[in-house]
Amino acid sequence: MSPRDRFLKYGAGPVSDALDKGGAMDHGIRPWSAVAKMAGPAYTVQVHTADILMVSKALAECPAGHVLVIDGHGEKNTALWGGLTTFSAYRKKLAGIVIDGAIRDLADIRGSKLPVFARAVVANAGGAEYAGKLQVPVSCGGQVVQPGDWLVGDDDGVVVIPVGRLEEVLDKAGRIVEVEKVIAKAIRNGVDVAALLKIDEKLAKKAGEVFVPQLQVEKGTG
Repeated sequence: MSPRDRFLKYGAGPVSDALDKGGAMDHGIRPWSAVAKMAGPAYTVQVHTADILMVSKALAECPAGHVLVIDGHGEKNTALWGGLTTFSAYRKKLAGIVIDGAIRDLADIRGSKLPVFARAVVANAGGAEYAGKLQVPVSCGGQVVQPGDWLVGDDDGVVVIPVGRLEEVLDKAGRIVEVEKVIAKAIRNGVDVAALLKIDEKLAKKAGEVFVPQLQVEKGTG
């Protein structure tokens, strides 16, 4: 099974768990299209705020099977993406789109099978005057995305996997999913979640610990 198929099977939650409960873009980056499940390596573009010039160039250059990641600096009042670009990206067989910024033509995007994640929807379109940068490290949803890093997305959001940790995260996420299956089976058989997670034992251990408050001392006092 390919890395893409495995990531699509596992989903964003177990992948984040495999990254020590990290890697997730902030909650503002959410799916807007009919299909949210997404996995693929990143092709990155950094644009000038509120300008779409480099978006078209990035769309032309982004290879099939990749996720186009657009660093729009979090601007929510100017759309960097719309219905026509969604249609073009789908025709090019991109794996998905992630935008730290806004989109428009929501009716078209909602009907698309191409996963599109963004921060907001607004009618205003961006200008097309300023050059940006392709295939550079970008910031998207509070995460640094390097060209070639993998992104996994679904209804829970988007998680970034550094390319150097790909196999590690695939293996850990797979084990996490198998453990969750065992827990789900036990729940179906009537076992309480608290018992499965040994909550009483953990609480008993915590009760024996001594709480020491941390005092902040201002510099220059005393």
